[in-house]
Amino acid sequence: MGIKRRHWAWAAAPLALALPAVTGCESTGTNTSTPDARAKPTAAPSSTPVARVCAKPAAGPAKAPAGAVTVDPAVVGDLAAKTESNPPNTTFWLRPGKHRLDPDRYAQVIPKEGNRYLGAPGAVLDGRKTNQYAFGGTARDVTIRHLTVQRFVAPHDEGVVNHDSADGWVIEHATIRNNSGAGLMAGARQRVRASCLRGNGQYGMNAYKATGRISGLVVEGNEITGNNTGDWERRRKGCGCTGGVKFWAVDGADVRGNWVHGNRGTGLWADTNNNDFRIENNVVEANDGAALIYETSYNAVIRNNTIRRNNWVEGRRQADRGDNFPFATVYLSESGGEPRIRARTDKIEIYRNVLEDNWSGITLWENADRFCNSPANTSSGDCTLLVRDTDRCAKPAIAEPPLYTDCRWKTQRVDIHDNRFALDKSVVKCTAQCDRMAVLANYGTYPDWSPYQGEKVAEAITHQQDNRWHDNVYLGPWKFVAHDPSRVLDFGQWQGKRYRQDAGSTLDPRAGG
Repeated sequence: MGIKRRHWAWAAAPLALALPAVTGCESTGTNTSTPDARAKPTAAPSSTPVARVCAKPAAGPAKAPAGAVTVDPAVVGDLAAKTESNPPNTTFWLRPGKHRLDPDRYAQVIPKEGNRYLGAPGAVLDGRKTNQYAFGGTARDVTIRHLTVQRFVAPHDEGVVNHDSADGWVIEHATIRNNSGAGLMAGARQRVRASCLRGNGQYGMNAYKATGRISGLVVEGNEITGNNTGDWERRRKGCGCTGGVKFWAVDGADVRGNWVHGNRGTGLWADTNNNDFRIENNVVEANDGAALIYETSYNAVIRNNTIRRNNWVEGRRQADRGDNFPFATVYLSESGGEPRIRARTDKIEIYRNVLEDNWSGITLWENADRFCNSPANTSSGDCTLLVRDTDRCAKPAIAEPPLYTDCRWKTQRVDIHDNRFALDKSVVKCTAQCDRMAVLANYGTYPDWSPYQGEKVAEAITHQQDNRWHDNVYLGPWKFVAHDPSRVLDFGQWQGKRYRQDAGSTLDPRAGG
């Protein structure tokens, strides 16, 4: 998993909700990268709403709703104590002011099933850099609205709100900011809407559940900005453990209408056995790394997104090191459509998106050495969704059907069409390596019992696995990479008899962004 790891490999139903949205907003991200290397977000097209919720959060109820229990900020630990002393399905109204838990690192609120927590205007739950968790436990169907949660110090890979990934939680009009670890964890049927996930140390949200899979996840209308302040990819090189949002083994997710910007690293990252995603109508811009990574995962629709000025920092860093890998803004790594896995689609379809002035475009990649039981599988211990018994993926059986196919994640059945790719190198401030569209693999070498050695995987991903670009518009000096990084093609070669890509597409190399 992760940008570094790929480099080393080479050597739910919508519900109605009024979402605050404006156009023409400027980023409020807190990324601290070198100024001349950072992208400056521009106004969105008038047709693209931007979820500017951090600057203008919706106000909560000024008075306690009927039957609600009032929580007093002057009483330390009042929220946790009243939660414990009241029955399930209780509504709590937090008065304006700064609410505090007991000064113990493990002090936290343990909701009961169906509890609702409503913040008045100015209500803040403050961990004071002392408490690790704000809301934990396994109670289902908890709601948190109009509350700011800040300055908690969750450990690496853990989260502050819904720490234990309980199911059915609703997080709406909340501000979760300036925490260590992940601001928010996720359980099944979780709804995260119109919230500000800002300036958290590792992730804005970590959609991870220790036992079982997450299904029916909705992430809608949020502003996700300035996360990974701890710069964890530098601290743990190649960890693949950062991003605005990270998804692990999520089966069914709708990610729509979000503004994902200014994060250190990747904006949205789905990693290891995710399936059935719809990623649509988002504005993803000015993230240091890729806008979107979809890794060792299956079946997705990626459509109607505005993706601009991403990957300037990480793409430039790799180019300056002399790396010729096409580090992309939309990166599909060992991911594709699989009809045998139930989803709303049986392919990965990428269409009607606008990609403007990013560091490169879309890369489809397979690591020939990454498969079940291989030491090169960075998702260690995991196997594909097609093989339940990982031990079966061993010689001699892996060399023959069905295991030859089923023991590896395959980048296949990817349909890229009706997108607009615009690149102005004077905006990106690059001369080379920022202009690539690619489908490729490495030369398989490892381990010695691998049946995928040599050019087998490179030939398959390029020619045999139904990966297609067509009916796209290219503006600017685009180049194309096929089979391996050394094969850099012009548009005519890309469209020609050998590769047969981008039928019905047009290229204007002088148009720029």
